[in-house]
Amino acid sequence: MSEKFDVVIIGAGAAGLMCAAEAGKRGRKVLVLDHAKKPGRKILIAGGGRCNFTNYDVTASNYLCRNPHFVKSALSQYTNWDFISMVSKHGIEFEERDHGQLFCVGDYDSKDIVKMMLAECDLPTVKLRYQQDVHQIEQTETGFVLHSNTDVIECESLVVATGGLSMPKLGATPFGYKIAEQFELPVIPTTAGLVPFTLHKQDKEDFAELSGIAIPAEITAEDGTLFKEALLFTHRGLSGPSVLQISSFWKAGQKVTINLVPEADVDQLLTTSREKHPNQSLKNTLARVLPKRLVEVLIERKELQDKPLKQFNDNQLKAITQYLENWQIAPNGTEGYRTAEVTLGGVDTDQLSSKTMECKKVKGLYFIGEVMDVTGWLGGYNFQWCWSSGYVAGQYA
Repeated sequence: MSEKFDVVIIGAGAAGLMCAAEAGKRGRKVLVLDHAKKPGRKILIAGGGRCNFTNYDVTASNYLCRNPHFVKSALSQYTNWDFISMVSKHGIEFEERDHGQLFCVGDYDSKDIVKMMLAECDLPTVKLRYQQDVHQIEQTETGFVLHSNTDVIECESLVVATGGLSMPKLGATPFGYKIAEQFELPVIPTTAGLVPFTLHKQDKEDFAELSGIAIPAEITAEDGTLFKEALLFTHRGLSGPSVLQISSFWKAGQKVTINLVPEADVDQLLTTSREKHPNQSLKNTLARVLPKRLVEVLIERKELQDKPLKQFNDNQLKAITQYLENWQIAPNGTEGYRTAEVTLGGVDTDQLSSKTMECKKVKGLYFIGEVMDVTGWLGGYNFQWCWSSGYVAGQYA
């Protein structure tokens, strides 16, 4: 005996729960299957438990996708303001942080976002089942047949909301890509995104003692993409918001260029200090705009020369400014999926309708959320993509 549903959604994360709620509101008989013990595991740990659930400023330019226009339709059908309205309706308090990022605040945290999504799914026609192992999917004339645990489940529409490969400790798997391959849909090669850099052996040893030190920075990839946010030295390499952002635009073997003093006029500082305090050392002068230990490491690496300011001529002072504003380092790699917040690449969006998320070649098969080749910047954009793509599929599945 098989069970029959209108819609089966694989994955009870942000996109899957939004899709289930929307399809359920249309009266569709919906079943959500997830291999984990509970829903929304990535939501629960997001934003240090405060969940950066969206952003005040969301546009297509905040996303990486082989087809830059693909995200526009879904983002306009279900906007950041629509989700903010839902959060407000459920009485969840939130605050704006840097760059329009919205986080739960006060007595509210990530758990409340999961509770809210489950409340939206609390409909007579929606069922959720956990610890499910979907081990076979077949296409039929009327839809699909799934084999999950010992159950046989029939459905008209199948929605894949299985996420990417980031954070395997939360249960991330390549299952969604395998479904795409089964139906002969191309998958853009995947890599870790929004992820810290590791450094080559000598650089790692030199900078390891700076672990925990953060500075404002402006970081530029070789393709010209630039982010101005904090940079954090770690015992493995470089992290912080600016590094996570630029990692999505960095390719192996490339260098990144970092302005270590984006908020200081170093040229003015050095010139004025040389006039007023000619015997002051370069180290002590730069310690006014940079952590002293960082200046010492740069001197130890012979990237700067420490001597009294009066011993530098104008061109040498200008060269020091140029160096600090255009400091270059070549990462060894990244920390990989283990700590990555998202997965770059995924199911090729050229195979999907941007209006409905349905496969163009396979009727009734939908892909939503992180499993497809859409990656947002750091700052709530990836969750917004989950809400928007999940909402859209929920209108049609």
